[in-house]
Amino acid sequence: MASAVGPRLGAERLCFIHRYPVSQAALAKVDAADARVALRFELYYRGVELANGFEELADAHEQRTRFESDRQARARRGLPIPAIDEALLEALQAGLPEVSGVALGFDRVLMLRAGASDISQVLSFPIERA
Repeated sequence: MASAVGPRLGAERLCFIHRYPVSQAALAKVDAADARVALRFELYYRGVELANGFEELADAHEQRTRFESDRQARARRGLPIPAIDEALLEALQAGLPEVSGVALGFDRVLMLRAGASDISQVLSFPIERA
């Protein structure tokens, strides 16, 4: 998605990609109408991802299952296995209302406005200087 599809999205107008595969939306709620996809979206313009958002998964059991599945997949590939976020699971168990959110990359908007070809051109402190 990031290297082949994303750079071609939103060439002439804003483009929303939505209903991501569940495997690509670790903290998003599954669509009740289609369990293969999650309630997640991304917004693109001129090949740049400007924003992403999702409806928050609030089911502690489902989140634990996803964490375990991710840990098993990482173990099979020989990757580091992160600890399960027990504090998050406890918070979900205590109860979370229906919530969603959107993260807008202001630096990406600035990049497009300035005509920059690389995001490091608009960052005050690029990773190389952090």
